[in-house]
Amino acid sequence: MTATLRHIWRHPLKGLGSEAVETVDLDPTQAVVGDRLWALLNAEADDTDEWQPRRNFLQVASGPRLAALTAESTRSGIRLTHPDRDPIEIDPASDGQALGAWIGDLWPDNRPGPARLVKAPVQGMTDVEYPSVSLGNLASLRALSQKAGFEIDMRRFRINLWLDGLAPWEEIDLLQRDITLGSATLSPVEPIERCRAPDANPASGSRDIGMLRLLEDGWDTRNFGVYFKVTVAGSARVGDRLG
Repeated sequence: MTATLRHIWRHPLKGLGSEAVETVDLDPTQAVVGDRLWALLNAEADDTDEWQPRRNFLQVASGPRLAALTAESTRSGIRLTHPDRDPIEIDPASDGQALGAWIGDLWPDNRPGPARLVKAPVQGMTDVEYPSVSLGNLASLRALSQKAGFEIDMRRFRINLWLDGLAPWEEIDLLQRDITLGSATLSPVEPIERCRAPDANPASGSRDIGMLRLLEDGWDTRNFGVYFKVTVAGSARVGDRLG
């Protein structure tokens, strides 16, 4: 069975919106170039640009209304939209306070509020300490949707690269070998264990499913998607065949 790269997603701001792109550069030190370049620290986190765990930032697992954000990289910065806000375009190097004010009550008032927009280390502020590329399988997403009884939006999982043409859950078998996409080579690392973030619907920003319970009841796992590392730099484009 031949698998094809069908969707590419980047997240310029960690936990704050997704953007679809047609092509992306993959690099051993930067993983998905342009992904999770910035992150909005909460007020209880260390004020540092070093890698920190997800809980130290504003993110969907703790603030589900953030799921409805979209992000778009522009020539001058990042443009953000939300159904409950007028759009805003920020320069992340200087507009961190403006972003925090714009988010406002999209973030729960019983959580530490926004503090500073930090520049990520070269690897990006991903959920793991190494430069990671996340891969998902559309057949597994369809199986998950069938069990849920409605179509599950792929954006819930914030996965970078989505493949089509595999059997459901065949992405786990990819962890046994190196793969190629476009001119890049990637090596397997581990499955992705999920948190509460995918419970939130990207259309509404409300929690409408218990994703962990769905995965456990259907397949006795909390994992969805797999992590790879880039071993040979290159570029990948929607439509590329998996090698």
